[in-house]
Amino acid sequence: MAEVLVTLKHARAASLSGVGVLCAPSIRTWFARYGLDLQTFLREGLPATTLEATGDAFALRAVAIARAEQEAA
Repeated sequence: MAEVLVTLKHARAASLSGVGVLCAPSIRTWFARYGLDLQTFLREGLPATTLEATGDAFALRAVAIARAEQEAA
């Protein structure tokens, strides 16, 4: 099975579900906290496994949304 990519669309959906924040300063801070590349995420997304490794509730919710979308396709 192909690696699931989590994109901004999934992050927005996770934020709308009440987990996380998605304003520009907050997302920059969040990515910096975990040492993740925000620009790559914005351009092409990041592998679900990369975000899962953070253990962060927001990341885990975004991953779950991305995986559910892939399974439904």
